[in-house]
Amino acid sequence: MSTFAEYTISAMLIIGGVFTLIGAIGLGRLPDFYSRLHGPTKATTVGVGAIVISSVIYFSTLGQGVGIEEILITAFLFMTAPISANFLAKAAMHLEVKTSKDTRGQTWDQ
Repeated sequence: MSTFAEYTISAMLIIGGVFTLIGAIGLGRLPDFYSRLHGPTKATTVGVGAIVISSVIYFSTLGQGVGIEEILITAFLFMTAPISANFLAKAAMHLEVKTSKDTRGQTWDQ
């Protein structure tokens, strides 16, 4: 394995870990449901995507070819995370989940 590939894999793993950590911290620290929903869906999608992409690079440089499984995982992750976040936000709006005083905007247009 080349040194460039090792540095790229290491960088992608660190980036993925940092984004995933930021998403987890946001889940715990943000004040209301809508803010908490934003942190993990945005940051964790990038974090897990970077980790899976580093896996693709690793196994490709070993001569095992590009794993279709990793590419499918990444594609489904990028497609399903925003959709599931939208469904959760709509369900919270129907249940009239309260927002914190610092949250801007209204849950329904009035």
